[in-house]
Amino acid sequence: MSSSEGASAQLASPSSSSRTLAACAALSFAYFAAIGGFNPYAPLWYKDLGLPVFAIGVLMSLQSWTRLFAPYIWGALADRTGQRVAIIRWSALASFVAALGFLLPPHFATLVLATFLMFTFNAAIVPLSEVIVAGQLNDGQGGMDARRYGRVRMWGSIGFLATVLVAGWWFDHFGMKAFAGTILLMLGLVVLMAWQVPKQSVVTHAHVDLPGPPIAEVLRQPHVRWFFWGVFLTVLAHSALYSFFSLYLDSLGYGKPTVGLLWAISVVIEISWFALQGRLLERGTLHHWLAAAAVLSAIRFALIAAFGGNLTILMLAQCTHAITFAAQHTACIALITRYFPGQLRGRGQALYSVLGYGCSGVLGGVGGAWLAASQGYPSVFWAASAAAMMGALCCWRSFKLSPDLARVMP
Repeated sequence: MSSSEGASAQLASPSSSSRTLAACAALSFAYFAAIGGFNPYAPLWYKDLGLPVFAIGVLMSLQSWTRLFAPYIWGALADRTGQRVAIIRWSALASFVAALGFLLPPHFATLVLATFLMFTFNAAIVPLSEVIVAGQLNDGQGGMDARRYGRVRMWGSIGFLATVLVAGWWFDHFGMKAFAGTILLMLGLVVLMAWQVPKQSVVTHAHVDLPGPPIAEVLRQPHVRWFFWGVFLTVLAHSALYSFFSLYLDSLGYGKPTVGLLWAISVVIEISWFALQGRLLERGTLHHWLAAAAVLSAIRFALIAAFGGNLTILMLAQCTHAITFAAQHTACIALITRYFPGQLRGRGQALYSVLGYGCSGVLGGVGGAWLAASQGYPSVFWAASAAAMMGALCCWRSFKLSPDLARVMP
């Protein structure tokens, strides 16, 4: 951050901070609206194009492949230049341009290139906007206002919910041929909202952009390493949901509106959690919530594997999303804020994307595709259940090794 930007951070008014948070909430709404249109229905679009299950798994893993490198590149660039908002804006535009490739004749290579580039560029949006939001909500002692964070992040869930519900009806009525144009419209909204984020997004405490310790020193701490292992395994389990849940439901004979409904249930529960999480999270430590999320994930995916034909049980399983995703995500963001202070914030969020969502998504997409093709979809969710249980053990180990500061909720 430049000296002028530092001065702006110290002199920022509450109204300026509120405008930044509102703009980030709007961007979150648009981004996750696009994800809500893409992730649940892209596998069905690929299937409609005649692609085999393994090819679909590879395409659905591309988002995770880009998370292996793109978030860290964008995070490091933002930390060194201080131009977080500019990077968000231009990466959103580049993502839209890349997605124009979906309008080309549908060849596998074309789809790979368009999808890979789209996610490479939009990999900057969430980590850097999370940094901006965390800067606004920093309490000056390494903590984060979880209640206000939930109110911002909640709008991302609302955006996801809106498109999941509407898209189920939309694609059922117009067919999957409308998929490419629909995604482009939503990515255009992301570009528009990215340009609404104030260019000098101020922070509440000027010291949050001071130089932090060497990043290698942070990563050598045992509790940080175990934390990332726990995140990796818990999100690895969820890759079964993101890549194969819609295909699993389709194979069982559920229609697109039902697929949208099941996705929507999880997001409604997620929104409720984000709205109320300030008080709820105070009832346990961050690491307790991480372990609980992993254990509940193991139960959730075992239920999906064993009772896929029972709509009532599937609906109950989706209700656990409040803990397995929403509580887990907030706890991760709060711990990343503590583990990676000062100018490490962008790279800390990037590592969360790389190690949590990149590596796990690649393994889950490719490995899950192999399992689905050879053993059937239920085997993917049994494997997810096992991964989540191992994640719970890692989260508990991180808790036992953590210093007192990292154990308590702000």
